[in-house]
Amino acid sequence: MQVEEFHRELKQLTGIESCQCRKGRIQINHIACAILVWLRLKDLAYNTGQTIYQIKHELLSNYLVQQLKRPTVPMFIA
Repeated sequence: MQVEEFHRELKQLTGIESCQCRKGRIQINHIACAILVWLRLKDLAYNTGQTIYQIKHELLSNYLVQQLKRPTVPMFIA
């Protein structure tokens, strides 16, 4: 059960499947980074009493609001 939960959460929350690199070393680095993200989400969820899905949604919502208020990439109409 816990292995399946880990695998499902890793795939759904970290983008582990989106790596299009061909070289093995780069794929290993991508997987390692995805696992580190999952560990951080789990830690935040444990410390706040939320689910990792709630944590990710909140982080993305806060980022979107910030970008709408003050975009880091200026948009110009040509």
